[in-house]
Amino acid sequence: MKTIQKLLLGLGAGLLLIGCGNNSKEGSAGAMASSNAEKVYLAPGEHDEFYAFMSGGYSGNLTVYGLPSGRMLKEIPVFSQFPTNGYGYSEESKAMLNTSFGFVPWGDSHHPDISQTNGELDGRWIFINENNTPRVARISLTTFETEEIIELPNSAGNHASSFVTENTEYIVAGTRFAVPNPQRDMPIDEMKGEFKGPLSFISIDQEHGHMNLEFQLNMPGFNYDLAHPGRDKSHGWFFFTSYNTEEAHTMQEVNASQNDKDFIAAVNWQMIAEYIKNGGGTKVAGTYAHNTYDESTMTATTEMKQGVISVDPREVEGAVYYMPVPKSPHGLDVDPSGRYIIGNGKLSTQLSVYSFEKIQNAIQNKDFDGDAYGIPILSFESVLEGVVDSGGLGPLHTEFDGKGFGYTTYFISSEVVKWELGTWEVIDRQPSYYSVGHLMIPGGNSRNPYGKYMVSLNKITKDRYLPTGPELEHSAQLYDITGEKMELLLDFPTHGEPHYAAGIPAEKIKAQSKKYYELEENNHKYAVKNEADTRLERNGNEVHVYATTVRSHFAPDNIEGIKVGDKVYFHITNLEQDFDVPHGFAMIGANTSEILVMPGQTKTIIWEPKREGVWPFYCTDFCSALHQEMQGYVRVSAKNSNTKLRWSLDDEWKD
Repeated sequence: MKTIQKLLLGLGAGLLLIGCGNNSKEGSAGAMASSNAEKVYLAPGEHDEFYAFMSGGYSGNLTVYGLPSGRMLKEIPVFSQFPTNGYGYSEESKAMLNTSFGFVPWGDSHHPDISQTNGELDGRWIFINENNTPRVARISLTTFETEEIIELPNSAGNHASSFVTENTEYIVAGTRFAVPNPQRDMPIDEMKGEFKGPLSFISIDQEHGHMNLEFQLNMPGFNYDLAHPGRDKSHGWFFFTSYNTEEAHTMQEVNASQNDKDFIAAVNWQMIAEYIKNGGGTKVAGTYAHNTYDESTMTATTEMKQGVISVDPREVEGAVYYMPVPKSPHGLDVDPSGRYIIGNGKLSTQLSVYSFEKIQNAIQNKDFDGDAYGIPILSFESVLEGVVDSGGLGPLHTEFDGKGFGYTTYFISSEVVKWELGTWEVIDRQPSYYSVGHLMIPGGNSRNPYGKYMVSLNKITKDRYLPTGPELEHSAQLYDITGEKMELLLDFPTHGEPHYAAGIPAEKIKAQSKKYYELEENNHKYAVKNEADTRLERNGNEVHVYATTVRSHFAPDNIEGIKVGDKVYFHITNLEQDFDVPHGFAMIGANTSEILVMPGQTKTIIWEPKREGVWPFYCTDFCSALHQEMQGYVRVSAKNSNTKLRWSLDDEWKD
């Protein structure tokens, strides 16, 4: 018995020691966590060092975060209606969501990219693509508002977008889904050799940022997935991954993975642009919407355009080549020097690193390994510079820190791997939580990355946050990459699915952020710039309310003479001019959303009253201590009523 007691006492002591060891280890982890917390902590009133712009995926929008805090600062509506401020609901903004298919109130946003000058981020605009109804948008980084959206004809699944060349000469848009070009009724199982994969090249006006669909390269009908531009010595080139070179039309998870290798398309866009300038290319059919927002009139308009210049790649000798890449590739990245192009198959364990110099030598020496529909295929061995081996399972995307290292995400093994350019040796690996997709280093798609932080954008959250039912917000993780080893600092949730992100030092944007909105610059056709000009006008069953708002009342704040069946246009002008004093407007029974009227701006919503009564309206956005009192009433009379149209403020009635 005593022996058993001794054994139990010894076991208990051992467990106690183990427990103490665990406690000690947890204490050490706690100290490390405390150190990490200090690295991401911002005292009240302090600002983040970087802006991070993350795609909203199926939200259709663009979200703005601060780094290193991970705080969400704003959601910018782009391709989807946004009831928070009335984007896509107000009469002024509805046109932004027009397409050749009609009004489309939703989008699937994927890849933001920031404008550049001489290969460095300049912070003027950010561009983002829409995958479902192929579109590209431009957002001002002065006002953080979407200013332009262009649709892409003859395209389907705009995924390889919207990546920016070194001086913002072009952004591109690939065709993830090969389709007939021009579109026509034909059997799906006859697609091979008949479907096409147009690559769209959109030129950018350097003064105002306006986009123009300059030409489409009518490539063979593979699926074009991702892209990146060359830089420095490789400036003037664009590189696209493509998969399904089998041109399979069913069970693609099996039938589109039969070939040992697929292709990277290497495109000399400067050569093609010169070809177009000299009259090359053919005008082909294609209907597409070009939507622009005029900051002066505060109104969006749609121009429905017809036709686009199409270029057969075989007609511009020396402009387009294919390079073999391990099958089912996804990510395609170019290092800051422009010397190396990185491609990888999703089913591979290796990264293939291509040399731009070797690509040029292979072209010059005609070192080809056959062709695909007349496009030369460069010999794999002649263009390969090296291989990053044993990186992990399921390589997807690579970013660079500007210090000679690449960072690659591995989806299947759920990790980020750091490796060295030149030696191709793996330096470090860190697990992600969980199933990482893209990653982002601020300035990663430029000559000058800011290699302080790296953000992994994870597809699955699982147990990282409190449970909130199915489909948790996706998880981003912030790493310190200033040392040899990556150090995980922070988890933070992201809204929608962040397919990609773009980061920039805050100082490049903060100084140019618009702080004051001059009321005199408001050229909206329904604007009223003082309370004395507020009024009501009836034209048949249409009533236009020319109203103003200021802390803390509307003018007018009482309206009579509206009838059931009227169509009432509320044109609300915000007389405030300081950037941080918007006002809201909501009308009971309106079948739209409320609207937020920014300082110095005018916005319009429509209300069609269905019932008699006295119905309130009010301000939705807190503006002052008397915000609750910022309200008014509309009297609605019967359709055949003789109630006089009149309005008042402070009991001074006008008609």
